[in-house]
Amino acid sequence: MFLPAVELRHLTKLYREGDGERVVLRDANATVGLGEIGVLIGRSGSGKSTVLNLISGIDRPTEGTVRVNGTDLTGLAEGARTRFRREHIGFVFQFFNLVPLLTVEENLFLPLELLGRADARGRAHALALLARVGLADRARAYPDRLSGGEQQRVAVARALVHDPALVLADEPTGNLDADAAKVVLDLLDGLARELGKTVVMATHSREVIGVADRVFLIQQGRLVEQDPLVVPRVRDGA
Repeated sequence: MFLPAVELRHLTKLYREGDGERVVLRDANATVGLGEIGVLIGRSGSGKSTVLNLISGIDRPTEGTVRVNGTDLTGLAEGARTRFRREHIGFVFQFFNLVPLLTVEENLFLPLELLGRADARGRAHALALLARVGLADRARAYPDRLSGGEQQRVAVARALVHDPALVLADEPTGNLDADAAKVVLDLLDGLARELGKTVVMATHSREVIGVADRVFLIQQGRLVEQDPLVVPRVRDGA
């Protein structure tokens, strides 16, 4: 039975620019099922990051609704959206966003501390997850001592450490060479499938598209679902 995890209904997002408006999304619709990997594609500036911000509740649509695991985020006040995001959503960013003054293990403990879960059990879970991404021996290292691929592997572990229902990834392999990108993508795909997480990624990468259950092309403000096997190549400026 298909169970929706992310539902976007009739989303419109307008930004004021001087005396005018810029339309990023207009009446956009999409659904990603529980445990599926959904991928957003489109040229630079098409609105991929905007969609992720709307799904996470960081931003609110001008019109329409966003539901994550049945919760209507558009109906929540800002504080409630922040709490929901902290408890139920994990993030992986293109530029890692690790805290440079914290060690690797401290970066993993941070989301747990924010949720009051950084007890012995929580910390043991974080270190076990660090081992799963192949970096148990780097727990006491600082981020600037790691390669880009290693930092992104830490970021994947951090995104999963508090057991979120949903993981959002914004160009998660965009700052990595091909070999490091494959390692990170395989980890994110494998761990998400194994742990039953729903993932929504924004990307330009054909390799990322290859792991998707659903692909949505942002085109003229709409989300147009594509067959993952025959997705057209998207070029900047196209």
